[in-house]
Amino acid sequence: MSICYTNPGTGGKRPRNDKGNKVTVVLGAQWGDEGKGKVVDLLATESDIICRCQGGNNAGHTVVVDGKEYDFHLLPSGIINSKAVSVIGNGVVIHLPGLLEEAEKNEKKGWKIQISMLSGVIMFDFHQAVDGLQEVQRQAQDGINIGTTKKGIGPTYSSKASRTGLRICDLLDDFKDFSTRFKNLAQQYQAMFPTLVVDVDGQLNKLKEYAERIRPMVRDGVYFMYDAINGPPKKILVEGANAALLDIDFGTYPFVTSSNCTVGGVCTGLGIPPLNIGDVYGVVKAYTTRVGIGAFPTEQLNEVGELLQTRGHEVGVTTGRKRRCGWLDLVILRYANMINGFTAFALTKLDILDVMDEIKVGVSYKLKGKKIPYFPANMDVLQKVEVEYEKLPGWKSDTSACRKWEDLPGKAQNYIRFVENHVGVPIKWVGVGKGRESMIQTF
Repeated sequence: MSICYTNPGTGGKRPRNDKGNKVTVVLGAQWGDEGKGKVVDLLATESDIICRCQGGNNAGHTVVVDGKEYDFHLLPSGIINSKAVSVIGNGVVIHLPGLLEEAEKNEKKGWKIQISMLSGVIMFDFHQAVDGLQEVQRQAQDGINIGTTKKGIGPTYSSKASRTGLRICDLLDDFKDFSTRFKNLAQQYQAMFPTLVVDVDGQLNKLKEYAERIRPMVRDGVYFMYDAINGPPKKILVEGANAALLDIDFGTYPFVTSSNCTVGGVCTGLGIPPLNIGDVYGVVKAYTTRVGIGAFPTEQLNEVGELLQTRGHEVGVTTGRKRRCGWLDLVILRYANMINGFTAFALTKLDILDVMDEIKVGVSYKLKGKKIPYFPANMDVLQKVEVEYEKLPGWKSDTSACRKWEDLPGKAQNYIRFVENHVGVPIKWVGVGKGRESMIQTF
């Protein structure tokens, strides 16, 4: 027998708890590299708390302020707002040497760094070594690798999933117990990879030093976020790393990252209830790029792709690899919106298309001559799809000086409206350059 509890005062329905500050979320809607850092920086100027919820130092977010270009890997991009508290959530895998080096580098620029580190899993140097060894192994066995950043992200999340990983709270508690568990973890990887060399004593000595340096930064994650949401009015901003098509569950598996970079990762990566998620903004490049290996239906292996790569300076911030380039793919944008439920888009790098006579937009896929109403989960299937394109006229004029919607050429406005209408998501910002001032707000 089951018992159902009801509330007579609400017509038998449980009352909805809508109390607390709402959290604004910024997520990538393609394969990453869309310009999330710029959008976060824009919103961060009015934020009190700025959070990273997943990923690690495989992320590379570029921000340009007052003509100076900055890049961030573990620190949230909005850290330029020194009045805000920057939070690194429990869903992030943390390479402590990289974090401390990045913090020191930015402190020298005059920024006051405040970090609340919630108890994420620690990435060790041998995780990075294993990442490289696994890529070599894949190449030898299958003739193809995944194309990871070799930053140790996958092996660290593997340690977490297998319950052998070590967290920040473990490092700050009983160091003797931590040392034993560290040695056991290192031995497990050495058993799998006989060529792996780990300086156990040297690593432990460094970790003991890191423990004292980060101790003042660490907070209990659940209580910190609960107080932030349910305390005095605050603007809380969450920055996602990577993007929807790199999500471990919903992306182009296996050529994905090892975390959930869709909206669910915000809840699990910071301990935020779904009811407190407010606006969810998707960041979209005006064309499509991806780094590494994997299916890419609208990729242009021709002069168009070369033009986009050159004009867009499409080189990975973290890896330095050239990005593959192609036309905007609305199938993946609709798919990303199904998962994330975007409030609005930020469309970046529109100015890169300024020189085009004609612009194509991928609007649907066909398989064996028939239109398919879904995004294929199987990568072998995705490799075989035929893209149906709509052709739009280029505007053939410089948009980089535009600062208002009315400044944009009519054909550029038409391009933006075309994307909105086909995906069903409004475009709130349009990027026409690198700087913060180059973001046009449309409503």
